[in-house]
Amino acid sequence: MTAMKKKTALITGASSGIGKEFAHLHAEQGGDLVIVARSEEKLKALKKELERNYIVNVMTIVKDLTLPTAPFEIYEQVNQAGVKIDYLINNAGMGGRGLFYERYLEKDIEMINLNVIALTTLTRLFLPGFVNRNEGKILNVSSTASLVPGPLQAVYFASKAYVTSFSNALAEELSDTDVTVTALLPGATETGFKKQADLDNTKMFDQPSSAKVVAEDGYKAMVAGKLNVFSGLTFPQRMQVEAIPFTPKKMLMKQIRQMQEKKS
Repeated sequence: MTAMKKKTALITGASSGIGKEFAHLHAEQGGDLVIVARSEEKLKALKKELERNYIVNVMTIVKDLTLPTAPFEIYEQVNQAGVKIDYLINNAGMGGRGLFYERYLEKDIEMINLNVIALTTLTRLFLPGFVNRNEGKILNVSSTASLVPGPLQAVYFASKAYVTSFSNALAEELSDTDVTVTALLPGATETGFKKQADLDNTKMFDQPSSAKVVAEDGYKAMVAGKLNVFSGLTFPQRMQVEAIPFTPKKMLMKQIRQMQEKKS
């Protein structure tokens, strides 16, 4: 894996899981970082670890990206610090299992704010600079969930469908530039997401992939300027993904629902 040294990457959701692995991967290549998350304690610990192990500069920004003002505040802090962002990695996201009409509406609005609004806003804020310099890479962490409707996670699956569609459309809009947009579509991954989304003890997480493998696949694809990259899928899961266009929609949705139901 080769990345140009001293590129600066901004990574959201960087304090754990796939985001933390992205941070390590980029630092290994000699790149500086702006790491964003809600936990100041975790960010400070990660900054210390990265700067000690890789001799890179790491800027931390503590923000809750479920708040609509957060992306603008991040952009302002980066500009005030005089930091030029070369790679934008929109990794932060959240899920939530349950029947839509029974779930707290506030939680699903927070999910949309994080998975859709924050990602869109950060992209809109940083992209003009990329285009003006005719260089830069964006990696949006989507999901294989973006390919199907998701009963019991209706809002999450829909939000990831947005991420993949949005990313692919931008990639075409930018096709006459040297700016690239890549969508990462992982399957179930061993991160804090499983617990956060209440997906413990479900078939969906029977064979999760490692966050490190998923981050490596995504980072390589971003550097190469690829459009989409799947990661963390077993052979049967790959077959299921390839069969999606040929599977009757009602049957498909029933299968997805069963995968997210708690095991008895």
